[in-house]
Amino acid sequence: MNIEINSMKQKVFLSPESILKYLLGTDDHIDTIISCRGSEFDLTTYDYNLYEAVGSIKPYDNFKMARLTKLLEVVKIIPLEGTSRPILREERIEELRRLALAGSTPNSIKND
Repeated sequence: MNIEINSMKQKVFLSPESILKYLLGTDDHIDTIISCRGSEFDLTTYDYNLYEAVGSIKPYDNFKMARLTKLLEVVKIIPLEGTSRPILREERIEELRRLALAGSTPNSIKND
């Protein structure tokens, strides 16, 4: 994870797997960044990343709506423009779930 300090705020871009990790509560680091967000983080993601993460939640997951509410409260969600938005397929869901449930991955959070 590369961290660049810009105006005393760390810019953090959340990938679909990092959002899913947060929603499922499988990564303490991401949980801390989102839940305990102070003035030191500028959290951003694409709307498509949120779509993929939410679409990957299964009925049997330990998903709490309050986590999604907190995410929407603190993360700036920007539209993904200029690219096609593929339909979320089962293969992609399984890939995201494998990453989210396997633990932290180096590219799950990107700092600008």
